[in-house]
Amino acid sequence: MLRALLDAAEGADAAVLPAGARARLREDWQLLETADRVLPAGDRGSPPPYATTPARARLLDPLVGLWVRHCLSGLGPEAGPPTERRVRELGRDLGHLGALAAAAAARAGISFTVRLTARDGVLVLPSLGSLRTAGPGEVPVDVDCANGRLTLRQSGAAAVVVRMEDGIGAWSAAPGWTPAYALPGLVPDGPPLPLDDLDPYRTVHGDPRHHELSGPTALDETARKRWLEAWSGTADMLRLGGEHRVTEAVVLLRCLVPLAEPPRPDPDTTDTGGTGSCSGTRREAFGALFSSAPPTPATFAATIVHELQHTKLCVLSDMLDLHHAGPQQRHFAPWRPDPRPYDGLLQGVYSHLALADFFQRCALRAEHPGHRETAWSEHARYRAQVAAALPALVGSPELTAPGRRFVDQLVATHERLAEFPAPRGHTARAEASVSEARDLWTRRHGPVVRHPRE
Repeated sequence: MLRALLDAAEGADAAVLPAGARARLREDWQLLETADRVLPAGDRGSPPPYATTPARARLLDPLVGLWVRHCLSGLGPEAGPPTERRVRELGRDLGHLGALAAAAAARAGISFTVRLTARDGVLVLPSLGSLRTAGPGEVPVDVDCANGRLTLRQSGAAAVVVRMEDGIGAWSAAPGWTPAYALPGLVPDGPPLPLDDLDPYRTVHGDPRHHELSGPTALDETARKRWLEAWSGTADMLRLGGEHRVTEAVVLLRCLVPLAEPPRPDPDTTDTGGTGSCSGTRREAFGALFSSAPPTPATFAATIVHELQHTKLCVLSDMLDLHHAGPQQRHFAPWRPDPRPYDGLLQGVYSHLALADFFQRCALRAEHPGHRETAWSEHARYRAQVAAALPALVGSPELTAPGRRFVDQLVATHERLAEFPAPRGHTARAEASVSEARDLWTRRHGPVVRHPRE
């Protein structure tokens, strides 16, 4: 993606990307190349495997993907004519490469001097922190790096000295500096997990695919404490649903992006149960989980299980064509009030099936009767929802051969869950809820779509 961005910039019309901006992009790229030649501490001899240099570890952060996609769309013809506003915003967006290059070079231990530009009075150095400048708007900031520390200079203000910390964050006594923050590893000796409330590209405004998500938020100490409290018990809750859930989270989860708490929803129009929380993933930000503050470790664990299924299926869909269905929104999904496209239904079934399995395991292992009943209730709800949606997936003539094998395994997994059924009362209530959702959906949207093979 980075290479595609550089190529697109080199081929852009001068009216879209002036020569000065193009030259600066090349300079930032050269700093990245220099940083990429530095081996991790202790490595000697042959070149390191992919993604092991300090520079690549920084560039493979999930949020870099969001920024690259945003810049590529700004360089493409769909962005429209080269108006003054478009040229200005594109130049500012591409300038973020300088901050990425500086952070990567600093992590690699390279001495350098570079001039960066703060946006809206804030300069963000990914994985290190952010500087609030003395003045508003776009403010030039000179960055000098040597001996494991950065010196940030701006006109009309005292220099800010920042000392890098291992992993995530950098410390400074200056009041304008905010260090990047990370939660401790999910398991003992595990890597810290960034809780990124600084990156300016952590969400892309106006994305219709994520209109239900609330916006990004900045965390104070109280909010960070809430995240830490929920996180501290999450590994145990994941383990209750199977050791593989912990392994999955350790391997795939690479970044948390906090979202503002949304307004409490109407239970008739959302699957959150009226909790006033939301979460999501982005295809171009592999390994990132976007979420409002989880109220409990149990909620956090279920959110991780849910969202990591979307992460996995997005990658699988990039590698294989599972179906040839179009984007028409016509399928009934008990967890949504609106018609879903086939791909959205496939994503929902996969994630809800994982939750049905997760809560069944929790119910079978829970020691407290109240916790056991809650888990059975959740299991029954998700299993009934999947049962209602599976026929549309199975009956579709648009499935490819790999897609057919995938859907067949969904069916087999759903059937295996019947080996340990929920108590009859939970099952009856779950099936009644699905029936009510189907009746409401039919009144709003018409009969449920049936494929010829159903």
